[in-house]
Amino acid sequence: MAREKGALLAQLSECVVEMEDETVVDVANEYLGAGYPVFDGIMDGLVDGMDKVSDLYDEEEYFVTDVLLCSDAMYAGLDVLRPHLPVEENGAEKPRVVIGVVEGDTHDIGKNLVKIMMDTAGFEIYDLGRDVPLDDFVEKAVEVGASIICMSTLMTTTMPGMAAVIGKLEERGIRDRFKVMVGGSPVSQKYANDIGADGYSVNAVGAVKKAKELVGIA
Repeated sequence: MAREKGALLAQLSECVVEMEDETVVDVANEYLGAGYPVFDGIMDGLVDGMDKVSDLYDEEEYFVTDVLLCSDAMYAGLDVLRPHLPVEENGAEKPRVVIGVVEGDTHDIGKNLVKIMMDTAGFEIYDLGRDVPLDDFVEKAVEVGASIICMSTLMTTTMPGMAAVIGKLEERGIRDRFKVMVGGSPVSQKYANDIGADGYSVNAVGAVKKAKELVGIA
């Protein structure tokens, strides 16, 4: 008899936190075999675990090497689950997202989480990486016809770069062509409001929900 969905989701999450890249494959296959929704397994299992890892990193209980091992476990689970995601049948073009860590900051764990989740949720992602020159956000968004520009930082000293990118869009008269989302531990809803951003979230799960809301995806 199949284990209940909640127990399997909890174990998927735990496997990521505990860096169990072999066990997670077994649990993911058990989850699939039980017929539970694949998207939930990814979001409420694997990604939930990676969110916890991100918190542990912020609290300095985990270090970069730990995070990398946890991400290996998450990807191992993703490799099992992602091929079974329902195929979009409406033929609609995927909303395009340009994402990166603003210039001067090399912390990209949070950005990578959001990227994975947005990709899984049906967005087309253009990842600029970390320490991204501010003009690159604008140029890439124009080049690919992006719907959303996502910027993150974990440093207060680089937060003004987010406002600068919005300023560059305004200077070129193209601000209304893009939704701008910002995030990272020093960033707040108030700061997002102050610089004129369209969206903010405290975590990767919320970021995907906000992105869907901004582009009108149910």
